[in-house]
Amino acid sequence: MVEQRAARLLLVFLLLVVSPFLASAGLLNKLNASSPLFGIEFPAFNTAVADSGCDGKLVAAADEVEEEQKQQSGSLATSLKLHMTHRATAEAAASGKTRKDSILDSANKDAGRIATIHRRRAASKSGKHRGSSPRRALSERMVATVASGVAVGSGEYLVDVYVGTPPQRFQMIMDTGSDLNWLQCAPCHACFPQRGPVFDPASSSSYRNLTCGDARCGLVSSDGPATTRQCRRPRADPCPYYYWYGDQSNTTGDLGLESFTVNLTGSSTRRVDGVVLGCGHWNRGLFHGAGGLLGLGRGPLSFASQLRAAYGHAAFSYCLVDHGSDAASTIVFGGDDDLAHPHLNYTAFSPSSTSDTFYYVQLQAVLVGGEPVNVSAWGDGSSGGTIVDSGTTLTYFAEPAYGAIRQAFVDRMAAAYTLVPDFPVLGPCYNVSGVDRPEVPEMSLLFADGAVWDFPAENYFIRLEGVMCLAVLGTQSSGMNIIGNYQQQNFHVIYDLQSNRLGFAPRRCAEM
Repeated sequence: MVEQRAARLLLVFLLLVVSPFLASAGLLNKLNASSPLFGIEFPAFNTAVADSGCDGKLVAAADEVEEEQKQQSGSLATSLKLHMTHRATAEAAASGKTRKDSILDSANKDAGRIATIHRRRAASKSGKHRGSSPRRALSERMVATVASGVAVGSGEYLVDVYVGTPPQRFQMIMDTGSDLNWLQCAPCHACFPQRGPVFDPASSSSYRNLTCGDARCGLVSSDGPATTRQCRRPRADPCPYYYWYGDQSNTTGDLGLESFTVNLTGSSTRRVDGVVLGCGHWNRGLFHGAGGLLGLGRGPLSFASQLRAAYGHAAFSYCLVDHGSDAASTIVFGGDDDLAHPHLNYTAFSPSSTSDTFYYVQLQAVLVGGEPVNVSAWGDGSSGGTIVDSGTTLTYFAEPAYGAIRQAFVDRMAAAYTLVPDFPVLGPCYNVSGVDRPEVPEMSLLFADGAVWDFPAENYFIRLEGVMCLAVLGTQSSGMNIIGNYQQQNFHVIYDLQSNRLGFAPRRCAEM
């Protein structure tokens, strides 16, 4: 039925429509001339927990899940894996937006997010996150579904998550740049449209409120327009929260504890109990279509940190398929056998980043055409610095670095292509009409420990019909650089928190 199909599929908003690019050897990369429109499709959840009816609930008895947990050894070590796919969508074509409009929307949303990143970075300096020992070991790798969220207006990737008892399916934005996990909840006093019903905690036998006297209540701000309640009964009163992401973008509600049902790589399921979850009753901003957000930052409330505290998972990884793929790719919590790749490189996170939400890397130089761009300093985790962020779409460099990078491309491409002036948002842009495979200078990131991240042309140039533009923008605020998800496409990226390092390797993510 129509409603069931709507509950199972996330149609894709055209955020960045880019044709596949072909990389060539040497100092030049080549771009393909075609540029079809693409979107995303969610793979099916594990057959042990199947969709039933049109209400988003699943056929999975809690008793069966609990029995399975009892049968599984406490010393197992498998990971949680989420699949990501893209597919063509009729909704994008029907929206009436041009590709240029989509780029403008993407940049505007990134701008609001960057402002939030600066605010949250400043707030995080007040104290360090406290670690904890895992409650029990888990050797299984956990699995769930993920897809690109460009259809919902933010250019982010969406995770298929099963919440509550019985489990209900929701699509949540995957965000390595924030910590709080939250869903829109009934009663919804002010909520944005989402696909499928909002989460109703009254319909879940495993949901319970976190009280305002709980230590975890102090890990998120309660200073919001709808959170003026005082904690008169610490053991009984709920814990209000207020969390912001950008201009006019925030969620307000109560913190609760809930069960998440996840797939394991061994084709079984596991219920993860006691996950701190924000139940948002007032939500606004850049989340249209998604049910909420899954935080993967370093903070103690993030899904990644809670899994680590519960089961000892000290790593997670993902592989983002490009916009032209209709196959699945994955995000994995725990050890990932697929990371035995001969071209896997590691670079250390900044030492100071362990006390922050964000994943800082120690950028030393940007190479254009094999030569370092002339910039005196790139910053570190304490002064601007560079972060890797799945929630920001494009890649951003602060001035004066951005100006120098831009000029490096202009100098190397001036003789080959005609510059297109006054193109909105992006630049430099070039007229490549009639050119099947334009050649562009290579772009790489050099880190302080000698690691080099080389990118194919499709990760830093966007082709829009007869025009191609550099997909890197500048930001004036606080000297922070951001490596967005667009530049991470078709790379397997691992966040190794045990060794405090970032791994990356080129992969055909759709084939994993």
